[in-house]
Amino acid sequence: MSSPASSTGGHAGRKTEQITFRFCSECSNMLYPKEDPDSHRLQFACRTCQYSEEAQSSCVFRNDLNNSIGETAGVTQDVGSDPTLPRSNKACPSCKTEDAVFFQSQQRSAETGMKLFYVCCSCGHIFQ
Repeated sequence: MSSPASSTGGHAGRKTEQITFRFCSECSNMLYPKEDPDSHRLQFACRTCQYSEEAQSSCVFRNDLNNSIGETAGVTQDVGSDPTLPRSNKACPSCKTEDAVFFQSQQRSAETGMKLFYVCCSCGHIFQ
């Protein structure tokens, strides 16, 4: 049976709790959050066999949003074979081949200017 464990997430210096699925120790079905009406405490209960256990934490669900995307998000090394991308004869700093495709930065924000990224058609190296 799994339980939430504290771990350091992507937040600077802030401890975040890992939320995991819980399973019934009697019938192995999933446990669902439920309030105990008598004690007003959070429990995890099985919907099949009436098993329940008290929750170790009050956190049931956490939605972490990551607002920062990489400038080359979603770019793979095989974009060099994409015939729809424009081509350039800019030399690759890795293999010195003068055949590359280029595209604009995928990051869209007011302080980011237009950046061009190149992908070498020979080795797949991404460079500016």
